[in-house]
Amino acid sequence: MKNLIPTPHIGAKERTEIAPIVLMPGDPLRAKYIAEKFLENLKPFNRVRGMFGFTGEYKGQKVSVMGSGMGMPSIGIYAYELYNFYGVQNIIRVGSCGAYSKDLNLRDIIIPSLAYTDSNYGKVLCGSSNRYIYPQLKLRPKLIGAAHKLNIRVGGGTIHSSDVFYHSDPGYYRRIHDQEKCVAVEMESYALFLIAKNANKGAASILTVSDRLFDLENSLSSKEREQSFDEMVKIALESIG
Repeated sequence: MKNLIPTPHIGAKERTEIAPIVLMPGDPLRAKYIAEKFLENLKPFNRVRGMFGFTGEYKGQKVSVMGSGMGMPSIGIYAYELYNFYGVQNIIRVGSCGAYSKDLNLRDIIIPSLAYTDSNYGKVLCGSSNRYIYPQLKLRPKLIGAAHKLNIRVGGGTIHSSDVFYHSDPGYYRRIHDQEKCVAVEMESYALFLIAKNANKGAASILTVSDRLFDLENSLSSKEREQSFDEMVKIALESIG
């Protein structure tokens, strides 16, 4: 399995096609947007299942961008293959989240200090019953340092990684906020951090608020989610130097 290149889900034929650090939005079209806007000397390395991946240079440093899809099972597949088959050392999730906290507004940026899940993903993956996991190998301080350098305000706190986008109980997410002190919800960070820990690799997330769970009438459109998160991307790119 260690020599399985290309993998069932990533079409790159050589490890060298993918940089040691990968920025990973959920949306493959956002990956394409990021690559075309921010990277030079761009080369595509994946389009299997429409999950676009590109490698280029940012200020002379090699970096890749690839979509992860939605949810822990999806990011889990891509992160595992990138870490274990392609030799990727660090993955930064650049994603969206829904605010639980009323202190958060649309387009606010969060760099989570901890991921909580109510999923059985960890137990099924590797027998882990721990519902909490930290970002791995000091990537988070680099993101915070880059944000300060760029004079971009960021927040922190615990993020809720959920298996469910549409829950049948409208009060469920409020209880998660109250009981677990989560500031926002998304669907991927817990799995990314756990897979990185198992592989002894680096992982962190930087997230932009796209909607607010207590104010669902006001949210960003799919086009805005694809193309208006530039501040978050700049922080991620500046952190890799």
